[in-house]
Amino acid sequence: MSETTPLQPIPDPPVQRRNANAIELISGSIGGASQVLVGQPLDTLKTRAQTAPKGQFKNTLDIFTTTVRNEGFLALYKGMMSPLLGIAAVNSLLFTAYGASRRIVSPYPELSIPQVATAGAMAGAANAVLASPVEMFKIRMQGQYGGAGDKKLSGVVGDMWREYGLRNGIMRGYWITFIREIPAYAGFYAGYETSKRWFAKNYAPNPVPIWALLTSGAIGGVAYWVACYPLDVIKSRVQLSKTPPIKGQWLSGGYVAHEFKAIIQEGGVRALFRGITPSLLRAVPAAGATFAAYEVAKEYIIDHNLL
Repeated sequence: MSETTPLQPIPDPPVQRRNANAIELISGSIGGASQVLVGQPLDTLKTRAQTAPKGQFKNTLDIFTTTVRNEGFLALYKGMMSPLLGIAAVNSLLFTAYGASRRIVSPYPELSIPQVATAGAMAGAANAVLASPVEMFKIRMQGQYGGAGDKKLSGVVGDMWREYGLRNGIMRGYWITFIREIPAYAGFYAGYETSKRWFAKNYAPNPVPIWALLTSGAIGGVAYWVACYPLDVIKSRVQLSKTPPIKGQWLSGGYVAHEFKAIIQEGGVRALFRGITPSLLRAVPAAGATFAAYEVAKEYIIDHNLL
């Protein structure tokens, strides 16, 4: 009779920190603020490339030089106050939702990359409820070109509320934001985790150096845009439009298909990728700073038992 290997007991799921959500909230806020401060100028160039009337600019460099010449260098930071004020809430929600989604996907801390992508997609869907209005006000500020009618953030918010209310004003573009966030954050987290794990394997047993976290974050940021860029072009146009989406299409999200067709008719498939160069350039420092700041803040809080 041959010997048999005894069955190994299945290990119990690891005990989760009771304050895990609070740690994610604070670390996500710090990461988000870093993202805005580093990436806002290139984000302004991206938004103007996506939404400017055809023929207004020759290329991204022309947008940069024209903006600085006519409006000054600080014009590249237009709309920064909206994401800077809201980014704490947005990134806190994002990273908290991601942490919760990881626990839903698997009770074990080590997820496969497909599981990471699934958790990222779930977090993106949850994040849309705050990301939509924050980005909408940022885009409307960036869409002002230094004229006499330019308004401050408070004026833009007030006008949207008075003229269109919550659904067609403050939450304009929610459905396209929701659709965009799902593939975007699946790519964001999957790209980051894939790179970070590669570095961790090669540096083990030593901790991953900060430059490797920056690199992993940059890869995650590039993966974000590759996964969703045409959807972001549609979102920017919808949110900057003078009028809300076609009546009756808000709840169904039917305006997404309508705007997609309009973009194709105006400039062909190429128009769906307007502004992708500054987006990818921005993704490298902005996403790198986001993840590095998040990881460092989280590790510091845990190591010093602050929560």
